[in-house]
Amino acid sequence: QVQPVESGGGLVQAGGSLRLSCAASGRTNWNLVMGWFRQSPGKEREFVAAISSGGIRTFYADSVKDRFTISRDNAKKTVDLQLNSLRPEDTALYYCAARRDPSTVPMTSAGYDYWGQGTQVTVSS
Repeated sequence: QVQPVESGGGLVQAGGSLRLSCAASGRTNWNLVMGWFRQSPGKEREFVAAISSGGIRTFYADSVKDRFTISRDNAKKTVDLQLNSLRPEDTALYYCAARRDPSTVPMTSAGYDYWGQGTQVTVSS
């Protein structure tokens, strides 16, 4: 079983940066499709970014393209999300998710099997 754990959230001014991390400890398989999603009050959970099991392919929502970067280190069992040029509308609870099936990289919540508890990102004006 996989239990992702997110960290790195916080309060930042508009235009600033944060780096979120997703990690697993213990004897877990980390060579899985990984995704980042976010959700704010009153809104549906939104796809942010995803990365293939080997880290070769990456995918981004149009709203974060050219501002966020997803990466992974399978030896360290970590997946990071670099958030640059942050805007107030980026404020949300950010979740890390893992998918067992490596054949595709979905961009919907239903495509993922394991979820972390989330880390809060708040961007002030």
